[in-house]
Amino acid sequence: MPPKNFSSTSDNAQRDAAANVVRGQLDALYGSHQSEAQPATTQNTQQPQGAAVNDGETQRAYSESTNTNNNGNHWQQYHSQWQQYYQRYYEQYYTGHLHQAMKQQEKAALTPKERQDEELVDLRQKIISKATTGAKKARKSRHFIPIASAVVAVLVVAFLQYNEVLMATVQAYVSPGTIDPQNIVVDPTADVKVSADPKLIIPKINVDVPVIYGANYDHDSQMKAMEKGVSHFAIPGANAVPGQVGNAVLSGHSSNDLFDPGDYKFIFAQLDKLQNGDTIYVNYNSVRYTYTVTKKEVVLPSQVDKLTYATDKPVLTLITCTPLGTAQKRLLVTAEQVSPDPAKATAANAPASGSSSSATMTGNGPSALERLFGAR
Repeated sequence: MPPKNFSSTSDNAQRDAAANVVRGQLDALYGSHQSEAQPATTQNTQQPQGAAVNDGETQRAYSESTNTNNNGNHWQQYHSQWQQYYQRYYEQYYTGHLHQAMKQQEKAALTPKERQDEELVDLRQKIISKATTGAKKARKSRHFIPIASAVVAVLVVAFLQYNEVLMATVQAYVSPGTIDPQNIVVDPTADVKVSADPKLIIPKINVDVPVIYGANYDHDSQMKAMEKGVSHFAIPGANAVPGQVGNAVLSGHSSNDLFDPGDYKFIFAQLDKLQNGDTIYVNYNSVRYTYTVTKKEVVLPSQVDKLTYATDKPVLTLITCTPLGTAQKRLLVTAEQVSPDPAKATAANAPASGSSSSATMTGNGPSALERLFGAR
């Protein structure tokens, strides 16, 4: 049995060695990698329990082992990191050169036309990139908000004043789309039964619109009537209705302010497409009257004498503003009745009292901007 003091010394030595192992592991966790402390742990844990170990020798041996391992690991990590850095650097360097070489070879294999297309694509991308960068810088500029506000204000004012031109141009290429296929008559001389609702039908430009009779020929009355369709513009000397000898005049908008009331602000946007020989139908008092276009003419709004000529035939004249989106002049489309038999047409009613010289062919209403500031 070993002496008591020897057993106590051995226990103290083992405790110190175990404490050193724990310290090494803590240093590895909070200072270096865990792997740095692992060799010391393995080395110390392999000591046989119960062996007599000198405390000073154990600490010195552990310290030397730890320092040796830490220094070696630090240099190894430093060397490994530099190797990885240079490896990535040269990989990117040679990959970039390889990509450029491949791109040049691809360009050399292209035809002149393909090369030109690719150069255009590159140029477009550069322009877009520069524009995007410039836009970002402009948005960050202190001048951006005032300039943007001014541009928006100008656009709003321009739209309020000139929306007729924009919308009429669009409508000129977009058919109203309200025509009923049964209203397209193949035989213009056929006797077709129709309802009592007065209508104007122009198959070529896809117009199917109500006709408002009984309105006065002054500007306000005509504008009010044209909110509901096209208006009968009956003036002294040109006050006939379909089926009567004389000139039956119908007036409609080619354009009007977008904010004005009514669903027929662009009903005659395509009227100038009509040519001689085109067919027009008018339903009146449950009878369908067929007309054939014979003439087109552009006149001033005050030239009402172009409507009040003497004739022994039943004639139809359609009026609208021209050029499209303005009210500068008037387009007159004249057509003669071919069915029912024009020889059976009745005489027109007596002209209304007054003179047609005071009349003016109706134009457009005031724009939203003019209405806002009290113009007209």
